[in-house]
Amino acid sequence: MLGEDFGVKKIHTINRRMFTIGAAKFIVFAGIIARLFSLQITDNKKYSTLSDKNRIREWKLPPVRGEFLDYFDNVIAGNFKVYQLHIIPEDVEDFKYLMLRLKEILSLNNNEFEEIIKQKNNQKPWETLIVSKNLTWEQFSKINYYLYDLVGAKPVMSVSRNYPFNESYTHVLGYVGETSEKDILSNENVKDNHVPGLKVGKTGLEKSFEDQLLGTNGIQRYEVNAYGKRINQLDHIEGFKGETIKLTLDTEIQKQCGELLKDVAGSINVMDIYTGDIIAMQSSPSFDPNLFLFGINQDDWQLIRNNPLKPLVNKSLSGLYSPGSTFKPMVALSALENRIITKDFKVNCTGKIEMYGQTYHCWKDKGHGVVDLKEAMKQSCDTYFYEIARKLGVDRLRETSVKFGLGDKVLNETFNNEKKGLVPNTQWKKNTLGRGWLLGETLITGIGQGYIQTTPLQLCLMTAQLGNGGFKIYPKITVQKNEKTAEEIKLLISQKTNNIDNNLLQKGQDFFNSLNENQYGKLFSNSENIKLVREAMFASTNEIRGTSYSSRIEDPKYQFAGKTGTSQVKRITEKDRELNLNTADIAYNNRDHALFIAFGPYKNPRYALSVVIEHGGSGSSTAAPIAKELFKLIIDRHDLREQVQKPETLNT
Repeated sequence: MLGEDFGVKKIHTINRRMFTIGAAKFIVFAGIIARLFSLQITDNKKYSTLSDKNRIREWKLPPVRGEFLDYFDNVIAGNFKVYQLHIIPEDVEDFKYLMLRLKEILSLNNNEFEEIIKQKNNQKPWETLIVSKNLTWEQFSKINYYLYDLVGAKPVMSVSRNYPFNESYTHVLGYVGETSEKDILSNENVKDNHVPGLKVGKTGLEKSFEDQLLGTNGIQRYEVNAYGKRINQLDHIEGFKGETIKLTLDTEIQKQCGELLKDVAGSINVMDIYTGDIIAMQSSPSFDPNLFLFGINQDDWQLIRNNPLKPLVNKSLSGLYSPGSTFKPMVALSALENRIITKDFKVNCTGKIEMYGQTYHCWKDKGHGVVDLKEAMKQSCDTYFYEIARKLGVDRLRETSVKFGLGDKVLNETFNNEKKGLVPNTQWKKNTLGRGWLLGETLITGIGQGYIQTTPLQLCLMTAQLGNGGFKIYPKITVQKNEKTAEEIKLLISQKTNNIDNNLLQKGQDFFNSLNENQYGKLFSNSENIKLVREAMFASTNEIRGTSYSSRIEDPKYQFAGKTGTSQVKRITEKDRELNLNTADIAYNNRDHALFIAFGPYKNPRYALSVVIEHGGSGSSTAAPIAKELFKLIIDRHDLREQVQKPETLNT
């Protein structure tokens, strides 16, 4: 009986155990099935994506930067392909091993190797480390060949800037450099399209037109093996290239300006007196912007930075100079416009005048004798301009000067380093210095000295507006759609002066009706006054005793009217006058600046220029000869420029 009960209990125990085991097996299998269902059905998309991430690599390509063209469609800032090697340190299992292998493969020297390690230690682990910014094709191929052994290394094909004309356009275009944190934070476009190694504009037009030039990223997707080596390209999405920007500049004239300024500090500017096109804008000394593309070395940087002639300064826009005698046409015009003098007004120059115990000297010790406006301009008689400035007053002089472009930016905000300069008046001195204006300050302002400060580009604009007969123009350095031609502007100017025949009027009637009446407005009250000043400038260059007579061109095709200027940088003492030293005998920094302005051809003007040579001594001996040599090239290239303009006009 007991045996039977024991057997029954044993069977029940076994059954319970079998049930428990069976239930456990069911639960386990149900869990496995549920998990498999989850993996294969529910989370299929998630794990497929994770799988693809292990199998597929996506590269965000750098945007292709837009190009700059000159007026004749020559590429003056373009792009070329570069090969780079990137590493993200946190993705590397053995960074030390990887770097030793790369040092061997790329033949890195100790300094280069240490610089990479230093860079890695100074950045976050997830930030891209650029091992090389410009690999040779041989090095790039070698890296790809050994990629199976270089886990974490990422060979990248990128684009970089190229400046084919080296130093010729440095101060106009500026240069590009590695994107800084400030660049990213200050520009949403840069932030959205940023990739490691992206270069953005640092100065000049490269910086001004950053948003238009930048472009958008492209995308490349590759299938890789377990070692990260590319097996197959799966997809390639093209980014959008940045805009191409065409400039008004002529490369041949720009290069010639650079040659004429070789080994000196200074500036040359050339402008169309009707359209306002900047034909050339050269500042010297310059430097090669290509040096900055992959990080300038310390030796090159110190040579540029410590050069006493200041190659980093764009002297055309940022250089401030007393205009000297190049300001005298403005003084004469203001006196005529305000009816202070007539063309027959005369002054007896004895070499100096005295006023309130102060002596004001003319540049010619024994004086020029009795001179009228024409003779005074021709021989640059200081005494004559002292006298008319005294009668005129600085406030009325400033009013005329500002109309003609002095004391304000010429290209508005196109360049962030352009300076306004200064044309002083009585209120300015009271507000700025807290003192009243003195009569002696009016006299020295009348010969372009004292507080007055101008940029070379402002002098060029002033000359252009004198050259076109005294009409306001709108300087520009980029070619714009639907812009007016010189002939259209001439028609408008003719209409404003009521000097237009019936045939011309009929031809331009539709054009006139579409224009704003305020455009190209008159800057004078009497056109005869402009004519007198222009004739005096012509005499200064083309008549005997003219200060730039030795730089004249007799051929009417190239003949120009100009005005020399010599701007003092140091007050001349009585001892200096007695010594009467030659320029070569004076310390460089104490020498006068040499200036020259001109417009031509005189019979049918089209171009204006300004030349400034720092510490060049005399405008007649240093600056005017440069203008003579340059003017021939400017006129010879005029027809080529017209040929480019006409097809564009037809297409707009």
